[in-house]
Amino acid sequence: MTSILFVCLGNICRSPLAEGICRARLEAAGLAGRVRVDSAGTGDWHVGKPPDPRSVAVARAHGIDLTPLRARQVSRRDFTRFEHILAMDASNLSDLRALSPDKGGARLVRFLDRDVPDPYFGGPDGFEQVFAMLSDGVDVLLADLIERI
Repeated sequence: MTSILFVCLGNICRSPLAEGICRARLEAAGLAGRVRVDSAGTGDWHVGKPPDPRSVAVARAHGIDLTPLRARQVSRRDFTRFEHILAMDASNLSDLRALSPDKGGARLVRFLDRDVPDPYFGGPDGFEQVFAMLSDGVDVLLADLIERI
Protein backbone atom coordinates (compact mmCIF):
# COMPACT_ATOMS: atom_id res chain seq x y z
CA MET A 1 0.00 0.00 0.00
CA THR A 2 1.30 3.44 -0.87
CA SER A 3 1.72 5.65 2.20
CA ILE A 4 2.12 9.40 2.59
CA LEU A 5 3.05 11.45 5.64
CA PHE A 6 2.62 15.23 5.44
CA VAL A 7 4.84 17.12 7.91
CA CYS A 8 4.87 20.70 9.19
CA LEU A 9 6.08 22.29 12.41
CA GLY A 10 3.27 21.70 14.91
CA ASN A 11 0.81 19.52 12.97
CA ILE A 12 -2.12 21.88 13.49
CA CYS A 13 -2.18 24.05 10.33
CA ARG A 14 -0.53 22.95 7.10
CA SER A 15 -0.03 19.20 7.44
CA PRO A 16 -3.55 18.40 8.70
CA LEU A 17 -4.94 20.50 5.84
CA ALA A 18 -2.83 18.51 3.37
CA GLU A 19 -3.93 15.25 4.99
CA GLY A 20 -7.61 16.24 4.84
CA ILE A 21 -7.39 17.39 1.22
CA CYS A 22 -5.58 14.20 0.21
CA ARG A 23 -8.07 11.95 2.01
CA ALA A 24 -11.01 13.74 0.39
CA ARG A 25 -9.49 13.47 -3.10
CA LEU A 26 -8.66 9.80 -2.61
CA GLU A 27 -12.20 9.12 -1.41
CA ALA A 28 -13.65 10.93 -4.42
CA ALA A 29 -11.44 8.87 -6.74
CA GLY A 30 -12.44 5.60 -5.07
CA LEU A 31 -8.87 5.02 -3.85
CA ALA A 32 -9.20 5.61 -0.11
CA GLY A 33 -8.31 2.03 0.73
CA ARG A 34 -5.22 1.98 -1.47
CA VAL A 35 -3.25 4.89 -0.01
CA ARG A 36 -2.51 5.44 3.67
CA VAL A 37 -2.36 9.13 4.59
CA ASP A 38 -1.29 10.76 7.85
CA SER A 39 0.27 13.97 9.12
CA ALA A 40 2.70 14.91 11.88
CA GLY A 41 4.80 17.77 13.18
CA THR A 42 8.49 18.07 13.85
CA GLY A 43 7.72 19.79 17.18
CA ASP A 44 5.79 18.50 20.17
CA TRP A 45 3.96 21.66 21.32
CA HIS A 46 0.51 20.60 20.13
CA VAL A 47 0.58 16.80 20.52
CA GLY A 48 -2.94 15.49 21.11
CA LYS A 49 -4.63 18.76 20.16
CA PRO A 50 -7.05 19.25 17.25
CA PRO A 51 -6.09 21.28 14.19
CA ASP A 52 -6.11 25.07 14.47
CA PRO A 53 -9.71 26.33 14.28
CA ARG A 54 -8.81 28.38 11.20
CA SER A 55 -7.62 25.21 9.43
CA VAL A 56 -10.83 23.47 10.44
CA ALA A 57 -12.89 26.42 9.13
CA VAL A 58 -11.17 26.68 5.75
CA ALA A 59 -11.35 22.92 5.27
CA ARG A 60 -15.04 22.90 6.22
CA ALA A 61 -15.68 25.68 3.68
CA HIS A 62 -14.33 23.26 1.05
CA GLY A 63 -16.35 20.27 2.30
CA ILE A 64 -13.54 18.61 4.28
CA ASP A 65 -13.82 17.61 7.96
CA LEU A 66 -10.60 17.88 9.98
CA THR A 67 -12.24 17.52 13.41
CA PRO A 68 -11.23 13.85 13.95
CA LEU A 69 -7.52 14.69 13.50
CA ARG A 70 -5.14 15.14 16.44
CA ALA A 71 -1.60 16.47 16.32
CA ARG A 72 1.31 14.10 16.75
CA GLN A 73 5.06 14.36 16.50
CA VAL A 74 7.12 12.58 13.86
CA SER A 75 8.73 9.42 15.19
CA ARG A 76 11.75 7.52 13.95
CA ARG A 77 9.40 4.68 13.09
CA ASP A 78 7.65 6.91 10.53
CA PHE A 79 10.72 6.71 8.29
CA THR A 80 10.04 3.01 7.71
CA ARG A 81 6.23 3.12 7.96
CA PHE A 82 5.78 5.67 5.17
CA GLU A 83 6.88 5.52 1.56
CA HIS A 84 6.65 9.31 1.08
CA ILE A 85 7.38 11.90 3.79
CA LEU A 86 6.53 15.34 2.48
CA ALA A 87 7.78 18.43 4.33
CA MET A 88 5.94 21.73 4.09
CA ASP A 89 9.09 23.85 4.01
CA ALA A 90 12.88 23.73 3.92
CA SER A 91 13.16 24.04 7.70
CA ASN A 92 10.86 21.05 8.24
CA LEU A 93 12.84 19.09 5.64
CA SER A 94 16.09 19.87 7.44
CA ASP A 95 14.59 18.77 10.77
CA LEU A 96 13.32 15.55 9.19
CA ARG A 97 16.72 14.78 7.70
CA ALA A 98 18.27 15.21 11.15
CA LEU A 99 15.69 12.80 12.65
CA SER A 100 15.92 10.24 9.87
CA PRO A 101 17.69 6.99 10.71
CA ASP A 102 20.57 6.09 8.44
CA LYS A 103 18.55 3.38 6.70
CA GLY A 104 15.14 5.05 6.52
CA GLY A 105 13.20 3.78 3.54
CA ALA A 106 11.02 6.83 3.01
CA ARG A 107 11.31 9.25 0.12
CA LEU A 108 11.93 12.46 2.05
CA VAL A 109 11.26 15.66 0.07
CA ARG A 110 9.70 19.10 0.29
CA PHE A 111 6.03 18.77 -0.71
CA LEU A 112 6.04 21.62 -3.23
CA ASP A 113 8.84 23.21 -5.22
CA ARG A 114 8.58 26.15 -2.81
CA ASP A 115 7.87 26.51 0.88
CA VAL A 116 4.26 26.39 2.02
CA PRO A 117 4.09 29.40 4.37
CA ASP A 118 2.97 28.81 7.94
CA PRO A 119 -0.33 30.69 8.35
CA TYR A 120 -0.35 30.33 12.17
CA PHE A 121 0.46 33.96 12.99
CA GLY A 122 -1.77 35.45 10.30
CA GLY A 123 -5.45 35.76 9.61
CA PRO A 124 -8.01 33.65 7.73
CA ASP A 125 -6.79 34.82 4.31
CA GLY A 126 -3.46 33.08 4.90
CA PHE A 127 -5.24 29.82 5.61
CA GLU A 128 -7.23 30.12 2.39
CA GLN A 129 -4.03 30.77 0.43
CA VAL A 130 -2.33 27.78 2.04
CA PHE A 131 -5.38 25.63 1.31
CA ALA A 132 -5.17 26.59 -2.39
CA MET A 133 -1.44 25.77 -2.52
CA LEU A 134 -1.96 22.43 -0.80
CA SER A 135 -4.96 21.59 -2.97
CA ASP A 136 -2.97 22.15 -6.15
CA GLY A 137 -0.04 20.15 -4.74
CA VAL A 138 -2.26 17.22 -3.74
CA ASP A 139 -3.75 17.13 -7.25
CA VAL A 140 -0.25 16.86 -8.77
CA LEU A 141 0.85 14.28 -6.20
CA LEU A 142 -2.19 12.08 -6.73
CA ALA A 143 -2.00 12.29 -10.52
CA ASP A 144 1.51 10.91 -10.24
CA LEU A 145 0.61 8.25 -7.67
CA ILE A 146 -2.51 7.07 -9.51
CA GLU A 147 -0.41 6.27 -12.55
CA ARG A 148 1.71 3.94 -10.38
CA ILE A 149 -0.95 2.18 -8.28
